[in-house]
Amino acid sequence: MKLSLELAPFAAAVADAARALPGRPPVPVLAGLKLEAAARQLTVAAFDYEVSAQATLAADVTDAGSVLVSGRLLSDITRTLKGKNTIDLELDGTRLVLTCGAIRYTLHTLPLEEYPSLPKTADASGTVAGSELAAAVAQVAVAAGRDDTLPVLTGIQIEIADGKLSLAATDRYRFAVRRIDWKAPSGTTDGQALVPAKALLDTAKMLADADHVDLTLPSDQGVLGMAGPARSTTMRALEGQLPNYKALWPTPDDFIASAVVDSEELTAAVKRVALVADRSTPIQLHFTQDALSLTAGSSDDAQARDRIDATFDTATGAPLTIAFNPSFLLDGLGALNAPSVIFRIVSAVKPALITGANNDGSGVGEDSLSYLLMPVRLSS
Repeated sequence: MKLSLELAPFAAAVADAARALPGRPPVPVLAGLKLEAAARQLTVAAFDYEVSAQATLAADVTDAGSVLVSGRLLSDITRTLKGKNTIDLELDGTRLVLTCGAIRYTLHTLPLEEYPSLPKTADASGTVAGSELAAAVAQVAVAAGRDDTLPVLTGIQIEIADGKLSLAATDRYRFAVRRIDWKAPSGTTDGQALVPAKALLDTAKMLADADHVDLTLPSDQGVLGMAGPARSTTMRALEGQLPNYKALWPTPDDFIASAVVDSEELTAAVKRVALVADRSTPIQLHFTQDALSLTAGSSDDAQARDRIDATFDTATGAPLTIAFNPSFLLDGLGALNAPSVIFRIVSAVKPALITGANNDGSGVGEDSLSYLLMPVRLSS
């Protein structure tokens, strides 16, 4: 194998493929990146039996071939080669020689014959814009669980129905749902899959610049596929599925109150008040006709109080107090990414629906992020 290529695209390809490298490889070869040169292009690939990633870039190939080298080392090398234009790769026996200007590296290779074949997917189920997918996954991922003893809750559920792609995640304390536009070939059936949130988030970031991303729902192999023009990945789906969020969502008739608050002001106020709240201490939100007061702490410890403007509407005409975990509330406010937020409240002890709003208080669209947050029950 012998080839020459531009350094910057090569470094980017290595970095993208290295996302799939396992932290603790079960076998030594899985710590490697596979480099395959053929037909004026180089493919860089990684696989850990759960997630695979491939990056393709143009190269001036003199001799085609494949090699397996340490992924972490190659990633470190390409990341530190600043200000160089091209890099030459040449396989010399069992060594891979990298030459970049006056810099020369000689790397040990791993046994290529022991490296597993990357999984293959069926024809694409449909197409979505890379930027929209990346934004939607990032919004929903904040609600995914991080407890590996409950693997179902560490996933993001992808569902295709009614010409839309829906993403949902929950850790039992909050539920985030987002829908985006979806283009599917005629005759494609609806379906769903539950995939690891971290893997999906990494992949969506990698494909964010793609004009289109082909998505393939799991088939008999249980593997979800995502591919852009020069990047592709697969990930093994999780067994099970999330609770049916449609059954959990309040209906418009359930709400007894709503409030519109400036997002930036609320985020800043929550952060100020949360300074006195430990992980088990909620922040209380006291809604009145034209204001929102935030309090935290206890009489036996530090306390904080803040007040910001708010528009509050309630059927009863009475003030309302509801309490939330400050970290969960801030996660939702950050994910909404809207000028204002709307709180729709059923009661002080039932989940509140938080959505984004424009400056005039109008909603930002039915496909935007919906964040259902469980309140903290206050002692009497």
